[in-house]
Amino acid sequence: MPGSTARERLQEALEDARRRYIQNNKISETLHKEATNTLPGGNTRTVLHADPFPIYMRSGNGYQVTSEDGQTFTDFTCEFTAALYGHSRPELQAAVTHVLQDVGMNIGGTTRQEGVFARELCRRFDLERVRFANSGTEANLHALAAARLFTGKRKVVAFSGGYHGGVLGFAGGKPAANNVDMEDWIVTPFNDLDSATTAIQSQGVAAVLVEGMQGAGGCILAKPDFLKAVQRAAYESTETKDIQAGVLFILDEVMTSRLSGGGLAHIHGLKPDLKTFGKWLGGGLAFGAFGGRADIMATFDPRLSSSVSHSGTFNNNTLVTHAGYTGMTQVYTSRNADLFTAQGDRFRGRLNEVTRGTKLCFTGMGTVMAVHTPEDGTREILRGGGIEESNDLRDLFWFAMVEEGFWIARRGLMSLIWGTPETELERFVGAVERFVLEHGEHVAVAS
Repeated sequence: MPGSTARERLQEALEDARRRYIQNNKISETLHKEATNTLPGGNTRTVLHADPFPIYMRSGNGYQVTSEDGQTFTDFTCEFTAALYGHSRPELQAAVTHVLQDVGMNIGGTTRQEGVFARELCRRFDLERVRFANSGTEANLHALAAARLFTGKRKVVAFSGGYHGGVLGFAGGKPAANNVDMEDWIVTPFNDLDSATTAIQSQGVAAVLVEGMQGAGGCILAKPDFLKAVQRAAYESTETKDIQAGVLFILDEVMTSRLSGGGLAHIHGLKPDLKTFGKWLGGGLAFGAFGGRADIMATFDPRLSSSVSHSGTFNNNTLVTHAGYTGMTQVYTSRNADLFTAQGDRFRGRLNEVTRGTKLCFTGMGTVMAVHTPEDGTREILRGGGIEESNDLRDLFWFAMVEEGFWIARRGLMSLIWGTPETELERFVGAVERFVLEHGEHVAVAS
């Protein structure tokens, strides 16, 4: 429009994209309106909400999902990294069918398979002992309980932008309003060595909980020297002779365990006291796990009079113990994990090539990444909220990729499914390149 500002023209482009979105997804709009009569906001999982309404998915097959409106997308949301195996992996279908036909779903007793699964997790991720849970949230809660009981202390150091589950979020540098143990957190800047060391060595700290890559925070990588400083500060922390330990180092590998044969700890040579897991390790089913040093994990050993209870009806459910084990041993082996991460690094490199010099960039590691829209065009993002980003440009990018047939998270998270054809990765690179050309004015960095 003649005489309009650049911001106004961006708003116009965004409104045009919204109108096309509404026109192309009429069935989803109707379903959303119906859902608001029974679900607050029309859903039961906040991260999936989208304005003006979310697209409703009907089915998934392989690396693709199909909406109720009949559009098929290449799935780059990957169930927020959990759908590593896609939606119809034959090996996992066989494992689940075996359970349904030959084992049974709710045994209500200890089974041989949970021990088999546990041994593979310990071998792969260098754990002395492990216990299962039903989500990454639960895994982190139980790991924190173990740390507090083992050390006799309460406080936990976490990092701004971190996310460790539904009641353990730290966006904006403080505990979220629905967090547990509000008074027991010390939140310090991510990737800041000095601040982290000071916080870890302060009075009353039981543990430090950190992601090697902040997933929900925008796939922001921890610097290797930062992680090693966190580990060193935890190991060197002592207070009095009356405590059992200094500060325990807990590495949240819920997302990053897929990045190598032994997770991100293996990549950086870290030796956490405890690690937490979830997402893909359940073979596409709800799962969590936490493990590490045997003396700490003995907190939950029911043979000991000093132990505490660790319950969960579905902790050892047969579907997960069979599907999870099958996925790790038959599909996503250690070698395949390393190969997939290398493929993801190449893909992200291509995306950053075609967006060089613009307000678009892609952060992350391997097959887990996020798109960012820094106003100043910076390519190095060390902490969430540390730079000014264009939310309108990010939304416009999301609408454009949906039109191109790619399903990515609204907040910009992308994660690849094992077996996605290389041609689809190249098609996405082309879609991003077209977006840059079409919206040159909006992605241009002000001089």
